[in-house]
Amino acid sequence: MCEFCTQHGEGKKWYEVMQNYSTELLADEARLQYIRHFIPSVQRNAQANITKLAWAKKRFPAVYRFIYNIGTRRMKQIHFGQVVPLEDAEKIIEMVQSITRVACVCRSVTAGQKNGRFCLLLGIDPYQSGIDYADLRHSLETITPAEAKRLLREFDRQGLVHSVWTMKTPFIGALCNCNQECLAYRIQVKNNLLELMFKAEYLAAIDAERCTGCRRCQRLCQFEAIVYKYGQCFVSSEKCYGCGVCRQACNEGAIFLQPKNIIDGGFSLPAPADNQVSVVKNTQK
Repeated sequence: MCEFCTQHGEGKKWYEVMQNYSTELLADEARLQYIRHFIPSVQRNAQANITKLAWAKKRFPAVYRFIYNIGTRRMKQIHFGQVVPLEDAEKIIEMVQSITRVACVCRSVTAGQKNGRFCLLLGIDPYQSGIDYADLRHSLETITPAEAKRLLREFDRQGLVHSVWTMKTPFIGALCNCNQECLAYRIQVKNNLLELMFKAEYLAAIDAERCTGCRRCQRLCQFEAIVYKYGQCFVSSEKCYGCGVCRQACNEGAIFLQPKNIIDGGFSLPAPADNQVSVVKNTQK
């Protein structure tokens, strides 16, 4: 069980707890103020902050670990995300009171894509909450759970990674569908500046008997977690984020997700030949 489940999960996955989407949490004035200013603040400051962190890491490598730890701790309190597979994302959709489709602020900052509507606000209805995102008015769309699930499945086919995000923890206010243009990816995966997008509660694994070595899964993985070796594909347990998107690419049904608590509770991963590759054999046939 991850630290967020321990702190905010009441004994289960923290993002499956209704209280973390509640109107009571949303009604907190400090949180509403944060949400109102969130998108303008990201648009105004994100690139400059990344540049400053990258400069500090390069200029002061010996002390940057302290900056890393302090920044990560701060983000856990205010705004962090966790990767979730499609199945869990669909469960979340059923739990919330409203769903608003909105343009991705990350893509607008990093790629100039102003109408990339890949993000879903959860329980935050800008029309009812007094939240005016002037630049995004044209992209706002209230959608039904069925429509949201259809979108999530399409995003999954496109290889986008689903993740939930807090707006002043523990309130979960967004379900994003990320690619390598997302700010969290650039901050964490690409540049290792802070930790703010945490891995899922799962690990992907490949059934060696079913894998044909076509490498389609490897091309789809955003985290370079799939390694091709000896004519087959293997999952690096160190790099895998547990998003499950790779499953879409496999025509053989060779890829599956294994809950980490099951692995920790009794599964032993074979020692990798090069200290990188790990395989868990699928016993669910």
